[in-house]
Amino acid sequence: MYRLAVNKDFIAQHFLIGGDWGPENQKHSHHYRLEITLAGNKLDDHGYLVDIVKIKDHLEKLTAYYRDQTLNELPEFKDINPGIEHLARISYQSFYQYIHTPGISNLEVKVCEDDIAWASYQGE
Repeated sequence: MYRLAVNKDFIAQHFLIGGDWGPENQKHSHHYRLEITLAGNKLDDHGYLVDIVKIKDHLEKLTAYYRDQTLNELPEFKDINPGIEHLARISYQSFYQYIHTPGISNLEVKVCEDDIAWASYQGE
């Protein structure tokens, strides 16, 4: 199986809700990295799994949307904790709607919030 990944960094703010997580309940910033991984068994006529420019363009639009925002204030995070698990799922949904390439059998979105913590969401 072929796998292709593209990533992009951005800085955004959030604060956790619904529990007592100490400083995490206060608004703070993270240097996020959003990584998109696509997989499939077949390449196109040009020998590519997917047009990487198309993936980069959508990733740039998505990270630009989040950049310098307080995630809690975005409609897709209404009434949910804007942790990396939800950010990964919401970003996955954006890419899933955007990608219409027949050769793609798996899509995964990984979100890192620092050098040691990450979460991902994947589907077929």
